Amino acid sequence: MTDGLIPPGKYFMQGNIACAEAALIAGCRFFAGYPITPSNEIAQWMSYRLPQVGGHFIQMEDEIASIMAIIGASNAGVKSMTATSGPGFSLMQENIGFGMMIETPCVIVNVQRGGPSTGIPTLVGQGDMMQARWGSHGDYEAIAYVPNSVQEFFDLTIKAFNAAEEYRQPVIVLADQTIGHMYGPLVVPPHEEIKIVNRKLPNVPPGVPDFKPFDAKYEVAPMALAGMGYRIHVTGLTHDEKGYPYYTHEVSTWCVKHLVSKIRNNAEKIWEVERFTLDDADIVVITYGITSRPAYQAVKVARSEGIKAGMLRLITVWPFPEEVVRKVSEQAKVILVPEINMGQMIHPIREVAECLVIGLSWAPGAVQTPDVILDAIRSVSR
Repeated sequence: MTDGLIPPGKYFMQGNIACAEAALIAGCRFFAGYPITPSNEIAQWMSYRLPQVGGHFIQMEDEIASIMAIIGASNAGVKSMTATSGPGFSLMQENIGFGMMIETPCVIVNVQRGGPSTGIPTLVGQGDMMQARWGSHGDYEAIAYVPNSVQEFFDLTIKAFNAAEEYRQPVIVLADQTIGHMYGPLVVPPHEEIKIVNRKLPNVPPGVPDFKPFDAKYEVAPMALAGMGYRIHVTGLTHDEKGYPYYTHEVSTWCVKHLVSKIRNNAEKIWEVERFTLDDADIVVITYGITSRPAYQAVKVARSEGIKAGMLRLITVWPFPEEVVRKVSEQAKVILVPEINMGQMIHPIREVAECLVIGLSWAPGAVQTPDVILDAIRSVSR
């Protein structure tokens, strides 16, 4: 290995392991987590690999401690990550909000399983989609990527680290049990060809009077790290540019608007989708994650039968690519939304769509077959 990192080349690898190797390439050198199916392989692999690259792994007492540990490590300047599944993701929500408020880059990988509660720990689900957006209280804007292959789990983990560093906030990778546990081809490109983003550090020396760690003149302020000599105040309270809490509406307005605007203003830059035969499609399947794989097969068969079907795959679900969905809906007669839940992403789609939107809800525990989605396409095409 080069510097302990996986060498460029072609591999046949499990999704969870690909995620871990991608994190190392992105610069992750600290992982804190608690065992939970079906994400366990990520933690297990990181416990083995991090010491090989000069990093550190800690198994925490629970998921609450895990998210706080990676937030702390990141404030000390170390790229950090945790991995979990539904129940653990629920426990992390308050402190994901804390990470948003103090603008701390880190990555949370959620390998979704069937739910709610303990649910079906070993089988697939897509029930955490809305929680990733609205799980913590208050106002902030989430960034969440949804992979549909081993290769994309690798690629999007790196993008998640880059987005976390660029926008100074926790970023979520919403995988699922099937993607996490499947084995598939992986191409690791030459490391010098992989885009790696690192947080901006202050361009003024420590000790400068009136230093502002959350300086409003920046859309995303440079991040002063613990131990660098800067005077830093970090609090989950609504705060001013210096990080100190002031309970005025003026300060609250600046603070909260800043948290949401840094993402909303860059939403079109963050959005990522995949289009398939949409040019003349009047029946469009909008899908994401593992569900996009049978959807793709169903659309291909429908096209062979003369049905004008197409597919829009959401790779970034948050911020929601509303303008992309709206434009697709202006041409379509019907949008179908297959999900392994009782209807979650269908709601933001309905909010912006200009045509009929029909959900294809599927109880957790199994992936829809192509025939299920194909039958729905045939039904609305009549």
